[in-house]
Amino acid sequence: MPRMLDVSDEVRAEIGDEEADRLLAGENAPGSYDCTSCRTQGDSAQERTSTVLFIGDETAVLAFAHAGCLPSQVVQVTEEQLRGAVKSITGDTVDVDPDQVVPEQAVLGVTSGLILIAGELHPALVVEPTGPIVRPGATGLGDDFLPLLIEQGFMPLTAIQAVPSVLHGWSVLLAVGQLHAVLQPSPNGGQPVAWWQAHQPLQVTDAWRAAANKHQQVLMFAAPVGSIGRQPREDLLRDALDKAAANGKLVAAAMPLAGT
Repeated sequence: MPRMLDVSDEVRAEIGDEEADRLLAGENAPGSYDCTSCRTQGDSAQERTSTVLFIGDETAVLAFAHAGCLPSQVVQVTEEQLRGAVKSITGDTVDVDPDQVVPEQAVLGVTSGLILIAGELHPALVVEPTGPIVRPGATGLGDDFLPLLIEQGFMPLTAIQAVPSVLHGWSVLLAVGQLHAVLQPSPNGGQPVAWWQAHQPLQVTDAWRAAANKHQQVLMFAAPVGSIGRQPREDLLRDALDKAAANGKLVAAAMPLAGT
């Protein structure tokens, strides 16, 4: 049965037309799979699915992701990352041993909360990955999360004293009182695409939604893994944000509200 697969030109170039055509025809593609981004189950027979090819120095692994989580792409990783991973991904391997595994990919953790700035409460989203974010094509083991966001227009903060400037083209999608996605401009100039998308819509509090409707924008703060953590209360979340800012590990932007 044909699969709802996206095979990008760069992935096709690496695996070859014959292999790509077999995938699209459903010969080698799995029905169900664990998304390499959000780690939840997907079904390539019922929903759009991206092929993601991880390439090391000598080996490569073909994995699958919800199209809403990741586009089809080639990701360069080190051989050590490939061989040292602790979790395997359901999917085909390309020129590798059957027990070859790939590294677990970082997932963006998103927390909503109200942030007090200049005596007024603002709706905020705090984004912290579950692991280091490496620049596409990079072979090092560093964390490029903040530099990548700064290149997109996010502003570094040393203290949370004023509302950050609006990042034009980005928006926060809220529908029926639930958080669905953070949208960014399409590289092709078309409709905005999801930078982050909830696999299941996230509930927000009535107070958060009321503040979002009042300001018609949401503040987004982002920090590298290990900077914020899961905080059970908004006062503790604010303390963690202030500490991250003081340590030079926080960027922010304001985004228009899309939806209600």
